[in-house]
Amino acid sequence: MRLLARAAEAVAAFLLAVIFLAFVLQIALRYLFDLPVGWTAEISLVAWVWLILWGSAFVLRDEEEIRIDLLKALFGPRGQRIVASIGSIAIVLLFALALPATWDYITFMKVEKSSYLKIRFDWLYSIYLVFAVAVIGRHLWLIVNAARGRAQAESTHIGSL
Repeated sequence: MRLLARAAEAVAAFLLAVIFLAFVLQIALRYLFDLPVGWTAEISLVAWVWLILWGSAFVLRDEEEIRIDLLKALFGPRGQRIVASIGSIAIVLLFALALPATWDYITFMKVEKSSYLKIRFDWLYSIYLVFAVAVIGRHLWLIVNAARGRAQAESTHIGSL
């Protein structure tokens, strides 16, 4: 599993490098060669969308997420696990209920292509489906660990699944 976590981090680092290189290339082409191009901005945007959703799905640890846990702070350890479980159950249900519509929309988007690179939108936005399934898996794992009596910080890195 540690190897999978490292691979996920490598993909995120690669996407960040793509964004950086496209940005530098765009500046060079525009200001050094007076050749403004749009495909570099499109690459940056596509890589940014993939970076955010890939990173949220596979790289970001649970304790690194920003949460408002005012209600959870009112309870002791057992109550915190129950509140966390209720929140995770809600997230699992909402994402699971949205999966069929998400699939339909993404597959429908095969009719559209990006402006410069002509990337089909179903390929471009397929990462959202991966993200949604990963969120469901992460929160199912949180529910299992809460039922086992484990604290969230002990077991929430997606790479530990």
